[in-house]
Amino acid sequence: MSITLNGTTGITTPDIDSTAGFDGEDLTGDVAAARITGALNATGSAPIYACRAWVNFNGTGTVAIRASGNVSSITDNGPGDYTVNFTTAMVDVNYATLTASGGGTTTNPVALSVTYPLTTSVSFQSHQGANSAFDQAFAYAAIFR
Repeated sequence: MSITLNGTTGITTPDIDSTAGFDGEDLTGDVAAARITGALNATGSAPIYACRAWVNFNGTGTVAIRASGNVSSITDNGPGDYTVNFTTAMVDVNYATLTASGGGTTTNPVALSVTYPLTTSVSFQSHQGANSAFDQAFAYAAIFR
């Protein structure tokens, strides 16, 4: 049994017999976006905001994307300075960017900071120790709106 999630039209499901404990609801075909929100929000009424783009990449040497969603490429702007380019632009620059890396030590921690959000991309820098720019072997970014 496969269920398909389409960000535009909803969820497509196989035929489900409404007598199988679904209180007569028709769960065949596309399910409206409002029903998706209700189904995912099992408790509480806070809205759900999806991750609009994400990337896991190697920021050392020639920058290489390991895995991503809605990211077309990474631009290496110099040591520890990256731009994540979106496949589909954000509606505005009022999104949240979460960044992380797999580097650093207790005595040399890594700090990541967003430097320039655009609708088509977001840039961030990686610093280690005494604020020196530092390439990251494991760098991650997720954008929420």
